[in-house]
This record gives sequence, structure tokens and C-alpha cells, in this order.
Amino acid sequence: MLRRILIANRGEIAVRIIRACRELNIETIAVYSEADRDSLHVQMADIAVCVGPASSQESYLNLQNIMAAAVAHGAEGIHPGYGYLSEQALFAEMCEAHNIVFIGPTAEQIELLGDKTKAKATMKAAGVPVIPGSDGEVTNEKSLVELADKLGYPVIVKASAGGGGKGMRLARNKEELLHGFSTARAEAAAAFNNDAVYLEKFIEGPRHIEVQLLGDNFGNVVHFGERECSLQRRHQKLIEECPSPAVSEDLRANMGEKAVLGAKAVNYRNAGTMEFLLDKHNNFYFMEMNTRIQVEHPVTEMVYGIDLVKEQIRLASGELLGYGQEDLVPSGHAIECRINAEEVRVGSRPSPGKIETLFVPGGNGVRWDSHAHTGYVISPFYDSMFAKIIAWAPDREEAIQRMQRSLQELVVEGIETSIPFHREMMGDERFRNADFTTDFVEQWLEERKLSDKK
Repeated sequence: MLRRILIANRGEIAVRIIRACRELNIETIAVYSEADRDSLHVQMADIAVCVGPASSQESYLNLQNIMAAAVAHGAEGIHPGYGYLSEQALFAEMCEAHNIVFIGPTAEQIELLGDKTKAKATMKAAGVPVIPGSDGEVTNEKSLVELADKLGYPVIVKASAGGGGKGMRLARNKEELLHGFSTARAEAAAAFNNDAVYLEKFIEGPRHIEVQLLGDNFGNVVHFGERECSLQRRHQKLIEECPSPAVSEDLRANMGEKAVLGAKAVNYRNAGTMEFLLDKHNNFYFMEMNTRIQVEHPVTEMVYGIDLVKEQIRLASGELLGYGQEDLVPSGHAIECRINAEEVRVGSRPSPGKIETLFVPGGNGVRWDSHAHTGYVISPFYDSMFAKIIAWAPDREEAIQRMQRSLQELVVEGIETSIPFHREMMGDERFRNADFTTDFVEQWLEERKLSDKK
């Protein structure tokens, strides 16, 4: 087992990793920017090292400074969390070059699965269903238009190195397609330093379903069922559930089997998530694979009773998985609400500032993951999410009721937050009936906007 780990991240995920390390008797090294000097993860770690100014580019994305901190303080492993360096193959290579364990997949796996066109081709060859589209990058307007005509509109242009909704453009006709092609390439170049894009048939009204995977260094891979991630805005998830209310036992087994098949095709190790689109006919299609722990991993932990971060560390230390698919039996239902420093409404923006009052919920089946506290200042330099509430219960109806109760208890004063949205959503009839797809939140917000005008 690793004895000292550097956490190359900040916020709630850094706190989450430190807690797992403490339970494993592993020493921790926190890195922080000048803006995060008083952050909770800095206070909790055994060692804390400032790696740069407030800007992420100069601190949390500063490979040289982070690696220097790891070497100087004797880190045996580095946990990248999610975001930042978690899916940078170069960083994984740097860890290997310095004989430091990267707690995640190999650099080769990150590079392959991070290229959406290569990943899609690999999954298709492995027998995983993929969305109809281009075979690799589309480089010119002529082939783009010809393929769109063949697939039939609507289609979607996507960045090959994309993520987080960047470099994506929906097109319902040729004019929108040509405009989307140029803007998606420009956005991709700015965000990922790679302007390559590909084309896919747009699946209308799908659900966003993801399958949690774990693999060891000996070829063993298992899945932990699926998560429902359809409630999102601007391609950013707001509410997640495990299991999905739209997935039957047979469909769950089929999706899990295909996800494991795809992971084994690349000899995948550590934690990863296979993301699918599920259409109204229960056909599912590979979308991408995230080679890291996910923000929403707690709902899976609550239902399957396994600490996924501890498992990441254990597997990275070279241990066997130690259990098979038949040993993973789900229990109950879990829902997660992301608490962002931003009101969820049309045209809203992040609301950084000082939290004047914070009262968090508790009770049976309620989990609060956060780095925030009364007096904490939400910085304008980073993502607006500062907490997650997870509610577990024996069934979905009771989980919703428990989440509703928890949201009523939660008090955050001093900044605008997503709490009012979550409170309304828990009472929404369509949500309670699981009658929603990926465009539900945007439609819901437009409905509220029109209602407010009347």
C-alpha cells in the first residue's frame, strides 16, 4: 500500500481523497494556489505546498510545480481527482518517469480514450454500440455535408479532444452545419489546443446514462451498475441518481456487460466511467469514457457500499480486485444534488463571494461532501460547485423525500446558489415520475421564464 500521496486538486474532491487516505493510514500532501491558502483541504492534509498564483494555469495545471512538490516531499503516489490533470497523459507519463504511482489508468489509455474518434473506433471494434457518424476526423466542408446528408439531420459536430460541452454544435440543416463546423473547430482549438472535430447523428431526446467501472492490473474488470445523469444544463450535470429509473434489470446487465467489454479491450485499469446515450427505444450508444473518478461517484458508493476512492488507491498499489461481478449487489436508491454558487435560471452566472451562514443537513442516509464552511469565500477563479448532498433510501420515492427534507434543512446565506432549483425539482411531478431526458432542465427553465413574465 502507498504510504504518502499528493492530491493534485482542490475543493471537495481533495477533501474526499484526504478522508479516504486517513482511513487507510496514508499521509497526504495538499497543493494549493495563493487564493486557496485558507481552504479546508490545506488545513486537513499532513503537508501543504503552495504551487502558484490564483490562476489554475499557474497553479493546479502547473505540471512542473506539482511534480516538484511531489518529489521534494516524498510522495509515492499522486491522486489527480477529477478535472485539472486527471486526464492528461503527459502528467501520467511524468509520474512514471519519477517513479511515482499515478492513481488512475496508464498514459496510453488516457491518450487513446481522450481522443473521441479513436475511442469510438476502439469501442466499435470491441462490439460496443456506437452512435452512427464519421469514421474519424472530418477535415473539409464537402465531406461534412455529404456525410450529414447520408446520416440525416439533425447531426452534431463534436471536438475530438472535447469535454464539458466545449466544441459541440447541433445542426438541423446545412447552414447550421457549416456555421457549427467552423465555430466548433475554433472553440476546440482554444479549449484543447486541438481543432479536430467529428460528426455524429444527433439522438433526439435521449437519456444520459453512465456505467461505473473498476479494473485491476491483472485484467479483471467489474461494473457497478449505472447512474442517471440526464438532468443537466449547458452540458453540466445538476442531479444524478443510482440506479437509473429508466433502466431495467436486463438493460442494466447488457449495458454493464458492454462497458466491461470495452474496458477490457484497452486493458483498462483503475476507475473509469463509460458514458452512453439511451434513446426512447432502449437502444444505447457509446458516447465517451472518462478515465478518472467522477463528481457523482458518491451515489454509486451509497448503493453498492464500496468506497471507490479507497479502491482506486488499493488498485494503484498493485492489489487484485478481489471480487467478481456476482459479488456486487445494489441496495436501495441514491440521489445527488450539486450545490453551485449560482442560481439556476435563464441567463444566470456564477455568484462568487463569502458564505455568511452555512447550516448543513444530516440524519439517516444523508451525506454532505464539501470543502465549504461559514466564512468561506467562493473564489471567482474556479468552478462554482462547492458542495454535494447525497440522499440514500430503500427506494426512489423515499430517496426523493429524504433529499427534499435535506434541502429544506440546508441554509447557505451570502451568495446565490442552486438550492432553490433543487427544492423545486424534488417536487416536480415529471421528475418524480422519472419523465425526463437531457433537454428537460433547459425546457423547464424556459417554462419558468415564461411563467414569470405573465
